[in-house]
Amino acid sequence: MMDGIKGNKFIVFGRAGMDMFADPIDTKSEDATTFHADLGGSSANICAGLVKLGAQASLVTSVSDDAVGRFAVNRLHHYGVGTDYIKTLGGEFRTSLAIYESRIEDFQNVIYRNGAVDFQVTPEDMDRVAYGGFTALITAGTVFASEPSRSATFRAFENAKAAGLPIIFDIDYRPYSWPSADVAADVLSRAGEASDVIVGNDEEFGFMAGGMNKGLDKARALAQDGSRLVVYKMGEKGAITFYQGQEIHTGIYPVDAIKPVGAGDSFMAGMLASLASGYDLKSSILRGSACASIVVSKPGCAPAMPTTEQLDAFLASHAGPQ
Repeated sequence: MMDGIKGNKFIVFGRAGMDMFADPIDTKSEDATTFHADLGGSSANICAGLVKLGAQASLVTSVSDDAVGRFAVNRLHHYGVGTDYIKTLGGEFRTSLAIYESRIEDFQNVIYRNGAVDFQVTPEDMDRVAYGGFTALITAGTVFASEPSRSATFRAFENAKAAGLPIIFDIDYRPYSWPSADVAADVLSRAGEASDVIVGNDEEFGFMAGGMNKGLDKARALAQDGSRLVVYKMGEKGAITFYQGQEIHTGIYPVDAIKPVGAGDSFMAGMLASLASGYDLKSSILRGSACASIVVSKPGCAPAMPTTEQLDAFLASHAGPQ
């Protein structure tokens, strides 16, 4: 598994969208007259974060055949993300839009996912991917919320396993995307069982386990056979990582946060890029935590993702972790 991550060529499944965030900092969306636009969507953000940290990343998704779809692809190009496996679809399917603010108190995030085009990825799309050109697969859990994307991503898992690629799974549970909590718990648990690396927060593991008080046990159980790497995130309490019998406890880097979004995507990019660069597991998790802190302290998600130089400068100037 680690060899695949160290190969540093990631094929990533999930959505690209448009983020619009109110300017200046602390402005409510309803009071704003200026918004900044940039790349959005968990998987696209992870891609941007990886590339900024020196990795190669290509996104597999669908976008709408309109100005917003083209905007998302243009921003992927801007960040250096591979777009060979992005399909453009006409009709009434739409690229997702998120409108949010740079504020913590009364934070608002309005997400438009009506007729979401990224759910229209098919098993045939997954069969077209040249898996041999990559060394690891990453997916965010939202791809499993609807068909045909759900079946298509499980097909991609099979294809990746046949090509020897480890599967990295960010649970990323968002209730509004799913038909029901029961379906989500069942499908996300299936995806977890099929994965080599699982990253989620305490609520997500609790949800998969059928109760918040069972989440830590679920994470520990998934790592039990020693082959899976499981990261159990607890917000400001840090994280516990389970791997090959180890339980690694890590803290966070305190910052003055201006928003609560983007941290998970940045953590994933920072941890994986650091493992790929040869850092040990604990150091890689801490570098991922530092990336998360950087992103919540700046406006936007993809534009706030640090470069390697920015990450190293942050670590040199911040005491921690706590």
